[in-house]
This record gives sequence, structure tokens and C-alpha cells, in this order.
Amino acid sequence: MAPSGRFTTHEVDAERWRDFARLFESQGGPKYCWCMVWRAEGAEARLADNAHRKAAMHRRVKQGTPVGLLGYLGDEPVAWCSIAPRETYRKGLGGLEAPDEAPGGVWSLACFFVTREARGQGVSRRLIKAAITHARKRGGKVLEAYPVDPDSPSYRFMGFVETFEQLGFQDVGREGSRRHVYRYDLSA
Repeated sequence: MAPSGRFTTHEVDAERWRDFARLFESQGGPKYCWCMVWRAEGAEARLADNAHRKAAMHRRVKQGTPVGLLGYLGDEPVAWCSIAPRETYRKGLGGLEAPDEAPGGVWSLACFFVTREARGQGVSRRLIKAAITHARKRGGKVLEAYPVDPDSPSYRFMGFVETFEQLGFQDVGREGSRRHVYRYDLSA
């Protein structure tokens, strides 16, 4: 049975950790990565099993590091998007490096997960809108995303170009052979 109710989002913090873990450990959930692929560096990257990745994400959440938003239908967590200042991710995520951009000015929208039961209800689109609001409230000046074309064999968890274009993001380049770089001006 598909979850129902009003769609809301909440920042992942210590109070929301249990919901975050439950979503990631649910059937089909991204418990293999814990959204650490673009974050882990050094020893964290070398200790890349599920338990170490979960512990690394939990440390970030307990320390108050922004990591993303949970999407809920009613009281049930059904979706996730990784939204945080770009400097909280490791190099390699991509994006523009403009010399006049202050730390914390560029926020990156790196990936999504929506439960199978909640798909087809516009949840990804609502997450992106919530991410725009969230980054703006947290002082971001630009929101950057790295979507792919619908026929891409990989990086599909980063979203699709068409969705970002429909929501007003501007194409500003490529990162590698598959990922596009899109930006949204948060001062608008």
C-alpha cells in the first residue's frame, strides 16, 4: 500500500536520524552507499562497507553538518535528497569554480531516493523545490545540480535534465561524459 497524506520535508538532523536510517534501510533503499560516495575522503573512502558509511553519515548528522532533506507523505519518510554546501562534498562532484564565490555560497543537490511506493507522484520535483527553499534560507546564493539524460546508464540517482530545466535551472556545462551541470540563482 502506497503511503499517503500531505507531502512535507524536514532537514536531516539528530532528531530525524531514525527516520533517515529507516528510509535508507527500507527495501530498495540506498543502504549500500548511505550517500557517502560524494562525501567520503581519506580513511572514510577506504572503509567503504555499509556499516562504515552509515557511521560516517551519522557522525556528520550528530555534528550538525548539513546533509539533506527527508520527504514525508503523512508521517512516513518516503524520499531523500542530498543538499548541502558544495564544500561538504569531496572533489570530483563537479561544478563551476568561480573565484568570487564565498564558502557556503554554492549548495549542491547531489542525489535523490524515492521509495518505489511513492514514485510517480511528483516527489522528486517537490524535493527540488524544497531544496531551493532550504538552500536559500541557509544562505546559499546558487544551487548546483548534476543531472543526466534519461538514457544515461549511470548517475540516474542525480536526477534528469528535463526536470531541472522545467524548474528554472540553467545549463552551465558538463562534468565528465554523462553528468550535466545546472545552476539555479537563489537570489531571484
